[in-house]
Amino acid sequence: MGSVKPSYIKNFAKELMRTYEGSFSLDFNENKARVGEFTNIKNKTIRNRIAGYITRILEQRVSRRREVESDV
Repeated sequence: MGSVKPSYIKNFAKELMRTYEGSFSLDFNENKARVGEFTNIKNKTIRNRIAGYITRILEQRVSRRREVESDV
């Protein structure tokens, strides 16, 4: 099982996703680079946690869409 993300990671990731809506993908490494571009976060651990959370959110959205489409 994974660990619970702190609220500042979640809030920062959600704000980035709102601001730069179409910039993120399902690839963690691309998201890591994008977070580095869009922010001035120097700490690698924080940057990776934000990128990982964004990736996880996008994967969940895709899986939900697939479930809805298969139900229809």
